[in-house]
Amino acid sequence: MKKQLGGTLLGFIMGALLGLGAALAVAVYITKVPMPFMNKTPPRAVENEAAEAQKNRDWDPNTGLANKPAGKPQPADAAPVTAAPSADPLGDLARAKVDAAPPPLSLPALSSPAQPAAPPAAPAASADPFNYFVQAGAFRTSEDAEQQRAKLVLMGLMARISEREQSGRVVYRVRLGPFDKKEDADKAKIKLDSSGIEAALVRVQK
Repeated sequence: MKKQLGGTLLGFIMGALLGLGAALAVAVYITKVPMPFMNKTPPRAVENEAAEAQKNRDWDPNTGLANKPAGKPQPADAAPVTAAPSADPLGDLARAKVDAAPPPLSLPALSSPAQPAAPPAAPAASADPFNYFVQAGAFRTSEDAEQQRAKLVLMGLMARISEREQSGRVVYRVRLGPFDKKEDADKAKIKLDSSGIEAALVRVQK
């Protein structure tokens, strides 16, 4: 029984070693022999790569320079040509400032200040609503009244005779005036009083 188990185990080990050896041989063979379907580089690409390598080996860096026409030589002491400066740099600067200056601002026309209104004129003095007379006497007859008027004329005073009924009788009055101002009537009365003629100031509604 023990001999049978030992033989079986030995056979198994030998079989495994033989299988590993065969697999290794197959792997070495596959890596060395090119497979027809595994070669991905086409023959034309290989030819192009060979032509490009040959071209790089024959390239001359001076080939382009030999075909380029040579320019006109310049003397060694020739100064570089530069743009001539402006004859009037300040004028150009002033013109540039004028061109760049903004347009003048138009200011609205200033209206002249309103003149203050003239103060209202002072109201004229109210006219006197009365007329003034200086009465130099009242007489019953027109003859007496005429004599009194003649006496006043000799004094340089203009007098008038007016009739008025008083207490059922006609009265003849001798008066100076009318005067628009009371001051003028007062002056005439003072003159009559100084001459001894009794006089009275009479005020009548206009």
